[in-house]
Amino acid sequence: SVRGIIEGGEEAQGADQRAAVETALVGALRDAIDRLIAMRLAEGAQLAVLLSAHLEGIVRLTDAAAAAASTQPDALRARLEALLAEILGQVPALPPERLAQEVALLVSRGDIREEIDRLRAHVESARALLAEGGAVGRRLDFLCQEFNREANTLCSKSTDVALTRIGLDLKATIEQLREQVQNVE
Repeated sequence: SVRGIIEGGEEAQGADQRAAVETALVGALRDAIDRLIAMRLAEGAQLAVLLSAHLEGIVRLTDAAAAAASTQPDALRARLEALLAEILGQVPALPPERLAQEVALLVSRGDIREEIDRLRAHVESARALLAEGGAVGRRLDFLCQEFNREANTLCSKSTDVALTRIGLDLKATIEQLREQVQNVE
């Protein structure tokens, strides 16, 4: 109702002219919708490739974490023996059984096998969601939270610098995955 904002050009149109304009508008709208759908499909295909690459990175880092964790018991034992030798000095050493118990306790506290298993399970779930297609964005976002939780636990249980670095790289890769997941419906 404000003058000058919208002005209609009320020209006398015949029924034929009006039908031609409507047909042209409908055709242009259909063409625009078809192009939008094609563009979204192409973008979705590219996004699937990116998400798959990030998942492969998570798999690679998970495997590296599992390999690094397998050396932890020996490293813990050596570190504990060195620490005890320093502390005890001249006092007789602990019996080997007692040392083994302490190492077993430390290893069980730092065991990351559950986190490794869960990370692998989450990767398989994410791959299944990507293969499923459709509106999977929220479920992928939830999986990213789960990935992050496992990576945090892995880092907190780490007693090795190499494993901590792997955990931090894992967190960075998960964050990159999460950023891309925000673009998924």
